[in-house]
Amino acid sequence: MVEIQAREKKYQQAMNQGHSAAWDQKWEQAVMHYRTAVEALPEKSQAINNLGLAYFQLQKYGEAQACYEQAAKMLPGDPLPIERLAQIHERVGNISAAAEQSMNAADIYLKLKDADKAIENWARITRLVPEHLKAHSRLAVVHERLGFVDQAVTEYISVAALLQDIGQINQAVQTVEKAVSIAPDNLEAQQALELVRNNKTLPKPIRKRGATGPLRMAAVREMGGEMPHEITNISREGPDPIAEARQSALTALAGLLFDVSMDDMSAVDSTARGAARSILGKSNSDDLAAISKHLGTAIDLQTRAEEQAAAKELQKAVDAGLEFPAAYFNLGLLYRNLGDNDLAQGNLSRSLNHRDYAVAARLMIAQYLRERDRLMDATVEYLEALKEADSAVVPPEKSEELREQYEPLIEALGQDEDEAKLNQLCDNIIDMLIRPSWRTHVTTARQQLPAPIDGIALMPLADMLTEAKDTEIVAAIARINQMARDGHLRSAMEESYGLVTSAPTYLPLHIHMGELLLRQNQIPEAIAKFTVIASTYAVRGEAKRATNLLRRIVEIAPMDFGSRKRLIDRLSSQGEVDQAIHEFIKLADVHYRLAQLDQARKTYEDALRLAQQTNADQSWSTRILKHMADIDMQRLDWRQAMRVYEQLRTLAPGDQDSRKRLIELNVNLGQRNQAATELENYISYLTGIARVEDAILFLEGLVSETADLALARVRLAELYQQVNRTQDAIVQWDKVAEIMVERKDIERAKEAIRAILLLNPQNADQYRSALQRLG
Repeated sequence: MVEIQAREKKYQQAMNQGHSAAWDQKWEQAVMHYRTAVEALPEKSQAINNLGLAYFQLQKYGEAQACYEQAAKMLPGDPLPIERLAQIHERVGNISAAAEQSMNAADIYLKLKDADKAIENWARITRLVPEHLKAHSRLAVVHERLGFVDQAVTEYISVAALLQDIGQINQAVQTVEKAVSIAPDNLEAQQALELVRNNKTLPKPIRKRGATGPLRMAAVREMGGEMPHEITNISREGPDPIAEARQSALTALAGLLFDVSMDDMSAVDSTARGAARSILGKSNSDDLAAISKHLGTAIDLQTRAEEQAAAKELQKAVDAGLEFPAAYFNLGLLYRNLGDNDLAQGNLSRSLNHRDYAVAARLMIAQYLRERDRLMDATVEYLEALKEADSAVVPPEKSEELREQYEPLIEALGQDEDEAKLNQLCDNIIDMLIRPSWRTHVTTARQQLPAPIDGIALMPLADMLTEAKDTEIVAAIARINQMARDGHLRSAMEESYGLVTSAPTYLPLHIHMGELLLRQNQIPEAIAKFTVIASTYAVRGEAKRATNLLRRIVEIAPMDFGSRKRLIDRLSSQGEVDQAIHEFIKLADVHYRLAQLDQARKTYEDALRLAQQTNADQSWSTRILKHMADIDMQRLDWRQAMRVYEQLRTLAPGDQDSRKRLIELNVNLGQRNQAATELENYISYLTGIARVEDAILFLEGLVSETADLALARVRLAELYQQVNRTQDAIVQWDKVAEIMVERKDIERAKEAIRAILLLNPQNADQYRSALQRLG
């Protein structure tokens, strides 16, 4: 029983986390959480359905299909998994299966009396297979029963045309007569009846605009023999890297026609539309239509091996605003095949940062450079291709670490002038990578390397293809790490200094030395080392590594203001505004804890300036201003604090604490009229959005803290009257009268008593006597 409860708790927690990730469009995280939910309670179909949706959003259609097939078996009466299977088959170009599953889903929806969803699935079938007689027939009958006469007539005429085409002439005539009987005045039905009675051919239904995506995907599927591993779930087998990348690029381009309906952008949901805009840049509606046209034509031509015409059409799509790595790679490949190497190089270079095309693009660029007798440059590109291939077959958490091991090898070999050696290395890499099932071959080759040791970086595969002296760095670092683990820190450092002479620019070695200095408690020296390395990474253009090292420095020495400022500047220049503001706030907090209030406030001002200049999320400005106001209050600079709270009032009109502080400050500064105005504005704001109870609670808190705040009691009494809390209103008016008497403001005191008398209190005579005593 306890175990079952634990599993149910784990399931519910994972589902909640999955829903949260899905809501934020973080589909990788959603997959992780939904998978945990499935493992906890595999009999729950909801988790399996949600996992399928997350895979679908990631375009991992093989995994999504497996999930929905399992869900369909668990709940055979649920149409949702079957409908999703139809969508998956449509996405991968399996049109016949998509039509079959849509028909199955429609039949279930019809049994559930959900006519709208049934119609939606039959419509999908007619869009994919315009001559699908059964789907048109079902649509005609259901539209007629629902009273959608025009749609029913259109479908009956389509059915008649298809019947006529297969020689069932009498049935065709009867079908058109049916259309006329339900809409005698319909001109289209009358014309169809005249044609069919005179044995003239009725026009068959045609494919609608915007329905070409599945056909193009089917053509791509047929061209490649099978879909790339993202769809078929094959990750270790397949063609050579260039053929694989071509298939992946064509699949991505065909898939783009699904997500972005260029003929009708209004039909795209907000998520797809946002993705489309990021791909299509700042294109307008006319550009979108042009991109759609040229892209579709290019795919058609390429699947028919008309590469020159395909390149022209794809170039037109790019010129019209298509910004997509798949387009750049495919265009580069086409130009390469056509012999236009300059255009090929430019486009291939623009696809290098995408993992699906990096290996293939590097290999083709290297081949071109070698043909031009630029052997050293070609060697660098071949090694970059090997780096991408090698890091693709190791666990993701080891990938970045492995890539670092290639740095000294690439740098050294890029300056080597031994042509025989470089040519041999290029040939070795070609032999390893340009072959079918290249992933399997790379994985097998890695198994020949020494087994990895905990705490030591993976050895690069390039070690097998270069001379021994180029691999001494990796082996030496392994020895250094082992010495450090054994506690021989001084020996490890001496070994490191000796290695620096042979690899002075190998930055990972310098990072190891910095960590050794830390372990020896030589903190200033370690910080100096890390600072130089970060600067070098920045000069090399490796901004992320520079940033990570600066983070390491401020983690070691939170009081190192210079490093934290450099970190902030680097984050700002990289466009990581949220992270930069967060570091500003942490820096200000350090100053605050050191009682350096002026410096803390100045730092908050810098953070506020950055937030406002970069249009960062408004919550940052609100948070920063509150810190600034808090410092002003501590320094008793009430007027400056009031100016800050006035900004907060504008940014966050519903922030109760800021409103309260603003009222109190005006009272403390003797500006009672302004305080009354601020109070009235806030209460009007709350009542204007139907939050009267919140207004009452606010006023009650205000008068409990400041008993003689008459202006708050007056407004509170009025709200009590508004919600029929008469006795509470009388209590407040009574207190207002007392306060005014103490202040010798007799007229205001009399006004308060008159307000009480209007409420017909039980002791009205006492209030009348008090009114008379006041004169």
